[in-house]
Amino acid sequence: MPLSSRFTIALHMLTVMDVFKEEKVTSQFMAGSIGVNPVIIRRLLSQLRTADIVTVKRGSGGASISKDPKTITYLDVYEAVAVVSEVGLFKFHEQPNPACPVGKTIHSLLDDDLLQAQLALETYLKNKTVADLLHNAQEKIIDQV
Repeated sequence: MPLSSRFTIALHMLTVMDVFKEEKVTSQFMAGSIGVNPVIIRRLLSQLRTADIVTVKRGSGGASISKDPKTITYLDVYEAVAVVSEVGLFKFHEQPNPACPVGKTIHSLLDDDLLQAQLALETYLKNKTVADLLHNAQEKIIDQV
C-alpha cells in the first residue's frame, strides 16, 4: 500500500506553477494537469501556503511559487502536505498479541529499522530541491516539443 499521493501531487502542482508562470494558474487548471478534483488542489494549496511555499491570490487570481525554488527542498514540501503521525512515517498495527512470542517482540524487532528508514528518506528529501525538479521538467518538456 503506497503512501499518500499528496506529496507527488504537490510537486506536480509546483511544476505546473513554474511551467505556466506566465498564465493564471488556478486550482481548476492544475486539477486538469494532475487529473484530480480541484478541491484536492485547493486543500494542498492551503497547506503549501501555510508553509510559505506558494502564494495564492483569492478568487481566480491563481497560484505561484513564493520563493526561490533552490531554497525549497522536497522535505519542505513533504512536511507541508504529508500526513505523518507524531510517532513517525510508519504506523504500527495497534495491538500485537502480547501472549505471542512474535507479537510481544515485534516492536523491538522493527522500531529501530523503521526509524532508520524514515531518517534515510528525510535525508534524501533534504538534498533534493524544487529547482532540481523544475530544471529536469524543462529539459523533458523541451525534448517533447
